[in-house]
Amino acid sequence: MEIKFRNLYADEIECRINQINEKGLTLLLYKDARCDMNILDETVGAMNWSRRHTRDNANCIVSIYDEDKGQWVEKEDTGTESNTEKEKGLASDSFKRASTNWGIGRCLYTAPFIYVFRADKDGNANFSLAKNTKGKLACNDRFIVEAIRYDDKDNITAISIINATLNKRVYVWQQPKKTENSNNGGGKENV
Repeated sequence: MEIKFRNLYADEIECRINQINEKGLTLLLYKDARCDMNILDETVGAMNWSRRHTRDNANCIVSIYDEDKGQWVEKEDTGTESNTEKEKGLASDSFKRASTNWGIGRCLYTAPFIYVFRADKDGNANFSLAKNTKGKLACNDRFIVEAIRYDDKDNITAISIINATLNKRVYVWQQPKKTENSNNGGGKENV
């Protein structure tokens, strides 16, 4: 049995602020547990996969039924607690990680470094900057993936992100195209 999970659609990818300073912020891309459940249902069927948790939800085992072998095949991983609802977050994280072991969302590991500058070239804000109750810089804006493209090896080749709060595109990246260099036959990147 060979299972090929599709790449994530733009609306299945979440953005989370990782770091923030006066000049800009960095974003991380991730998927949620509902995305994994939907893709498992879509690809292998709702009755052909299962999940179970061990070690007080720290580990999750995602099993898929292999009809050719007539047996369940398992992949397991460990999660970490979230800042809110620790037990639920731990179970969700271990499930997402076990699903990634099957290949769901593995494409996110090929994402570029996503840095959103505080302002665009015209000086207009790309996000709202404030201070939280502890006096640290914060941003409560919501960022979403507008579009994403992959190559035939499931690597991200282009992505655009919108600040949904400001209804503004704030990040666009495309992998440089490789062309043949006629002198030595080697690849050369056009930027």
